[in-house]
Amino acid sequence: MNKIKEVCSNISKIIVGKDETVLLTICAMVAGGHVLLEDVPGTGKTMLAKALSKSTTGTYNRIQFTPDLLPSDITGLNVYQAGKGEFVFNPGPVFCNILLADEINRATPRTQAGLLECMEERQVTIDGVTRKLEEPFFVIATQNPIETSGTFPLPEAQLDRFVMKLSMGFPGKEQELEILKRFQEGNKSEKLDELGAVVTTEDIAVMRKEAMKVEVHPDLMAYITDIVDATRNRTDVNSGVSPRGSLALLYCAKVLAYANDRDYVTPEDIKTLAVPVLAHRLILNGGYGASGNAKSIIEEILAEVPVPTESAISR
Repeated sequence: MNKIKEVCSNISKIIVGKDETVLLTICAMVAGGHVLLEDVPGTGKTMLAKALSKSTTGTYNRIQFTPDLLPSDITGLNVYQAGKGEFVFNPGPVFCNILLADEINRATPRTQAGLLECMEERQVTIDGVTRKLEEPFFVIATQNPIETSGTFPLPEAQLDRFVMKLSMGFPGKEQELEILKRFQEGNKSEKLDELGAVVTTEDIAVMRKEAMKVEVHPDLMAYITDIVDATRNRTDVNSGVSPRGSLALLYCAKVLAYANDRDYVTPEDIKTLAVPVLAHRLILNGGYGASGNAKSIIEEILAEVPVPTESAISR
């Protein structure tokens, strides 16, 4: 069993019936990206982040985003210490390996922007001094798609920083029954505390290097290009996927192949990842609220764009 599957197996002790979401979240982390989890309260978004942090030796912090949260509450700030007669830097919660940005859309745009440099460049600049963040640095942000009172929609530039947008979704009847049986004694926190680390931060760095060596046939790179180009030539899309999105799809496909013990990417890897990696990057005609159609647009494009044949990409 490779280490990605080990992490999945460990998390499944807490998260029931969401194997694909768990796998894609880990793939996003190994690919060097970040994940936005959008779902109603109580579906396990926070628990997934906690279970993932428990499965690694990395450090973990959580920020509860609220309208009065300031950028310095995220990044840290310089505080004057009279005893020393100088300013001393107090690091914020972003100085960790796994950061849970809970209900990120409840903070003001100014505060949300405080994460942009952290997510893209893995660094924080305060008062002209730049400090590098720890590696790996992985943000899991959550938001509620239904309750919009007192929220600030994430700007497109910030959405583009998330390599994937995922949803936990409600469990099926059998899965929910298993949840009731597993946690009938009110022992969710106890079971979470029992989780042991199965990978180190060094393991994650090694997996990232190994995954990036996975082979991608030129025809599959052209397939990614065709999909992305199709998003830019639709009348119902105001702005299609950027090159950052096509690279994200390429990197995540490599990691997914690696997670499945393959040293090559298949068309199915790309089709599996197209919606979570690309849909949230579309800017649709119709303004805010029209993004619900983005998933169906990507699915339509996948149905229209010719898939490379197995004979063409045979190794």
